[in-house]
Amino acid sequence: MFSPGDLSTLMRAARRGDDEAYRRLLTEVATWLRGIARRGLATAGRGSDDSEDIVQETLLAMHLKRDTWDETQPIEPWLRAIAHHKLVDHLRRRGFARHLDIEDFADTLAAPVDADTDGAADARHLLSGLPERQRRIVESISMEGQSARDVGVRLGMSEGAVRVALHRALKALADAYRRDRR
Repeated sequence: MFSPGDLSTLMRAARRGDDEAYRRLLTEVATWLRGIARRGLATAGRGSDDSEDIVQETLLAMHLKRDTWDETQPIEPWLRAIAHHKLVDHLRRRGFARHLDIEDFADTLAAPVDADTDGAADARHLLSGLPERQRRIVESISMEGQSARDVGVRLGMSEGAVRVALHRALKALADAYRRDRR
């Protein structure tokens, strides 16, 4: 069919106005996308009847978004991402929902929690082991539902610094939880 780089080469030429390259690109990409669409539908437990719709939607999106592709990068991952989004959109429009039988997971579900213990004491204990700033960030974002931006403004930190601190705090909480369970 095509070798790696051919699609990228064709897209570069098409973006420079080469109509023949664009025609070849569409033909090659359509063939490649059909396989991706069929596999995606099969993974979702659906037949391949709608694969051509997904291919056409992906080709249209590729055409409309062609100026967003970075010519220094291979085109296949960019196209694969577009195809994935079009597949997901298609499945959502068709009311796709994966239903799992809870009985299949009965052995892995947590044991029922006693009525007099709701885990709050455990959470307070674990949170008390965090440095004050990290504890406030976890409580604000994870428990109170505040945004990282709002917490950053309140604590005098950048949004990115709040996210990093939250990540580190959650990792520390997970480590502490594992230690306590041993």
